[in-house]
Amino acid sequence: MPRLDATRRHEVAFTLNGAPARVEVEPRTLLTDALRHGLGMTGTHVGCEHGVCGACTIIIDGLPARACLTLAVAVEGSDVRTVEGLAPEPGRLGVLQAAFRRHHALQCGFCTAGILMSLDAYLRHRPHATQGELTEVIGGHLCRCTGYAPIIAAAVEAAALLRGEPTEETPSHA
Repeated sequence: MPRLDATRRHEVAFTLNGAPARVEVEPRTLLTDALRHGLGMTGTHVGCEHGVCGACTIIIDGLPARACLTLAVAVEGSDVRTVEGLAPEPGRLGVLQAAFRRHHALQCGFCTAGILMSLDAYLRHRPHATQGELTEVIGGHLCRCTGYAPIIAAAVEAAALLRGEPTEETPSHA
């Protein structure tokens, strides 16, 4: 990355949820701020601002990352996905989102976007993840409302659906 002039704003170009994006930022601007204020992607939440709570988790080049610890200029040329990119089209929920809804895996919803992004990234690489592995994945996220059990149930169901296996919600038509 080239040395940046701290006295001026810089344009950062990257792919956001499958579409080209550009945002002008100061070199010290965090990615959370660029996404929320510069691009209107308010699904990425700012919780602890120390990378501990997981609310700001997004996907950068296929891997989960804490947007509150990432400088916006660092995503130049990268592929960035936010929770807004999980839906297959406007007005429809993605598989994980729908499972969260069915299992009441969110209450206040503040942590939900980050948890969804971590689970989405993990299931893309490990579609046959076990319940224990999924529990470990969400271990890096703080949720003060649900008690985690419905989140795990939703993740297990979504994993099965993504593998094309029938679940209680989607019975097999034999």
